[in-house]
Formats: sequence, structure tokens, C-alpha cells
Amino acid sequence: MPFVQQIILMNNKIQKTEVASNSVSKDLQTVSSSVAINFHITKDAASDIYQNIGEQYADTVLQPAIQESVKAVTAQYTAEEMITKRSAVGDEIGQALSDKVSEYGILIDKFNIINFDFSEEFNAAIEQKQEVLHLMNTPSDMYGEAYGYIMVICGGIVAQALYNYLASVLRALGDSKRPLYFLVIAALLNIVLDLVFIIVFRMGAAGAAYATVIAQGISGILCLLYIAKKVPALYLHREDWEIDKNLAGWQLKIGLPMAFQYSITAIGTIVVQSCLNILGSTAAAGFAAASKIEQVFTQAYVALGTTMATYCAQNMGAGKYTRIRKGFKSATLIGFIYAVVTGVIIFFVGKYMTIFFVSENVNQIMEYVDIYLRCVSVSFLPLVIVNLYRNGIQGMGYGLLPMTAGIAELVGRSGASLIASHFGSYMGICLASPAAWVLAGTLLLIMYFEIMKGKKDRNLKNR
Repeated sequence: MPFVQQIILMNNKIQKTEVASNSVSKDLQTVSSSVAINFHITKDAASDIYQNIGEQYADTVLQPAIQESVKAVTAQYTAEEMITKRSAVGDEIGQALSDKVSEYGILIDKFNIINFDFSEEFNAAIEQKQEVLHLMNTPSDMYGEAYGYIMVICGGIVAQALYNYLASVLRALGDSKRPLYFLVIAALLNIVLDLVFIIVFRMGAAGAAYATVIAQGISGILCLLYIAKKVPALYLHREDWEIDKNLAGWQLKIGLPMAFQYSITAIGTIVVQSCLNILGSTAAAGFAAASKIEQVFTQAYVALGTTMATYCAQNMGAGKYTRIRKGFKSATLIGFIYAVVTGVIIFFVGKYMTIFFVSENVNQIMEYVDIYLRCVSVSFLPLVIVNLYRNGIQGMGYGLLPMTAGIAELVGRSGASLIASHFGSYMGICLASPAAWVLAGTLLLIMYFEIMKGKKDRNLKNR
């Protein structure tokens, strides 16, 4: 009857609510979240909502659903992943919320994470890590990608150590083929996984890191399986666990300079990256993509270098210096031929491989890729020298000499990068590695000829 009826207006326009929530991450970090939601109710559901829930449906249904969705999704991620994968976390919470409230006729138009906050200890750790990225002049829009990449690579360092250790053991036994086969498999797998994780799943820099770690882990496992099946001499027994002090001292004498040398190389790379970051994220993306393309072609130099290390160590122990000389000549010829062929390919068509490593702004990034590849492709000959003679000299038992060449490489790479960044020259930064190769290669050649001067085969000397 008219005198007992009334009209209730239900707002079906887009509305906004903000909610604060406390939850626990996968690694048991306390997470304080602040989220904003745009929502509306459908016209058809307005009557049912009023009759069954009431006008305060947002408090009765929506806010509890928001709390539950936030807690459920954040529990699936570590605190660091919530930072590096913030967009994915937001999408999952929004979808979970939509699934919960759609049955009531409430539709979620937009879900946004306003802020994630963690404990003071965790925030302090994050600030320290960001400070390192800041010191490297990392663009602020790349902090998340850079941090995600670093964490995945560091987390997977065991995979890299596994392959390097087992492959070195096999080479020391004279089997250089299997480690090379496994390395080729890993390199090809890395490329495929890069395409899948970056282009298909859009995982960005973290996807590239996962691809690297997985490929390295598989190559290490392949080495382990091969040793277990084909090399019974490497089965460990109880007496093998006893430490031989003399042997350990000799390994440290050779190993520490080599480790320090790789650290020097890494420092030079950090300096280059810091100088590069000043030029912006597009230049950095082009440089990174070009480096990937370069690595596809330069893995052969790494293989030649490790081969020479094993070859020289075996012949040095046997006193066969003539074979060492012949080995260097043959490897240098092979390396030079390969360098010329691959250099020509990269110089003219290398840039078109950009599409395999970049999914956005391809044409713009390709210009930077082309500059980098043209700079390094004409410098592959000194790169051959660096890989062959550095590893060969180390295999002959000289640890400190190659390290000094590594210092020269650091000086050349860092100096060229700093000068180029001062003038804002991307091409100058791209020439930093070639400058380092020329400087280090020259020193290594001088060292090699000095070492081999006057050395004669042991059997000839005893005649």
C-alpha cells in the first residue's frame, strides 16, 4: 500500500574504498598493506543486495573479502617477491577478490596496491640493497628489475659452482668434449628459456636470471650423471675426505689469483654498467640485449680457453713444451678464423637477433644493439688472444701473471667507460671492452713469449 511503501536508492555508480590490511608473507615477514578498490553493483543485483545484505554491503561483504584476498595471496610470495613482482601480486589479489564478491553482484573495476610496508629490519636491508643500485646509477624505473635479477642469480650460485667444478674435473682428466657438449646444451637451453620467460610469460629481468640458473643447473647435473656412470675413478671413498695440506696449498696458490682475477673482471663490468646507467634505461636495455647476442657467438672462445688450460697443464707436467707451442699456434689460428667469420655476421646482421631478447620498443633498442655489436665484432681478434693465452698460462701453473693482465683489463675497461660517460657517449662505453681486450691481450702475448723463452722439452734436455 502506498502509505507504507518507500523508495530506497542504491548507488550503482563506480565507488572507491581504501583498506588497510596486515598479513604474513611466505618467508614469515609481517606485511602491512594499503589497497584501493574501485567497484560498483550491477543494476539487476541491487534489489537482492538490499534485501539480503542491506545498504552497508561494502562493510558486510566487500571489506572482509578484501582482507581475506590480501592475506591469501601475500602468503604465496616472499617479501622480496612482493617488491619485485608487485604488479603480479596486485593482479592476483584483484582476481581473487573479484571471484569472491561477483556472486553478490559486486563487480571490481580496478584494484591497486597503494603501499606495502614491512618490519624495520627488513626495510633497512632493502634500503641498503637499493643504495648499491643507486651507487651504480641504476635508473629508478629499473630498480625492481635489477633487484629481482640479482636475487635470482645469487640464489642460484650453487648451480654455477656445480657445473664449473665438475666440468673442470672432467677437463683435467683429458675429457674436454663432454663439458663442451653440456655447455652447448646449456647455452641453447638458456636462449630458449630466455624467450619463454621474457616474451611468453613476461617475467622481465628475473625471467632471464631464472633461465640462466636453470640452464647452469641442468649442465651441472648432466656432468654429475656422466661422472657417476662413466668415470668410476672419481668415486669418493672414506680416505678421500682427508685433507692433503700440500695439495690444498698448491690449489690455493693457483686458485686464489684466478679467483681474484675474475673479481677484477667483475669490478670492471660493474663500472661499465654504472657508467651506462647514466644514459637511461633504453640504452641499458640495448646494451644488455647486445651482450646476450655477443655471448651466443663468443662461447666458442671460452671453450677454446678452457681447452688450452687443460692442454697446457697436461703437457707442462710432461715437460713437452714443444707441444705447448704447437697447441697455442693451432688454437690461435682456429680462434682467428672463427673470429673473422662471426665478426662479419654480427657486424652486418647481428642486430636482427634483438627480437629474441626484447619484447617492447624493439626498433628503438635495436639501434643501441647495432652500435654495440659493430664495436665488439671488429675486436674479436684480441678477445681470442685474451681467452687463449690467459687460460693457457694459468694451465702452465702461472697464477699471478694472468692476474696482472686482469688488472690491465680493469684499467682499460673502467678508464674508457668513465671517459665515455663524462661525454655521454654510448659508443664510447661500447668500446670499453675492446679497449680492455687490446690492453690485456698485448700483455698476455708478452708474458707468453717470456715464459716460453729458453724452455726445451724435458726429453731433449736429458739427452
